[in-house]
Amino acid sequence: MEATVYLEDNEYIALCDLLKLAGLADSGGQAKAAIAAGQVLRNGSAETRKTAKIRGGEVIEYNGAVLEIADGYDPDEPS
Repeated sequence: MEATVYLEDNEYIALCDLLKLAGLADSGGQAKAAIAAGQVLRNGSAETRKTAKIRGGEVIEYNGAVLEIADGYDPDEPS
């Protein structure tokens, strides 16, 4: 799965929250455990900080999924 996640009006999103939002983790605990185990890559390197601030332009990889993080709103969504 490859997807783009838009930050909308936010400057960043916490990594554990991103995994939940994208549906890659069923719970915050599951997201935090995967991050702590080094299973989540941030721009190609393992990220073990559960609340790392993920900003536009970054790429997160987990369990075969690739998430591209973008500033602003999804241009395909109606306003």
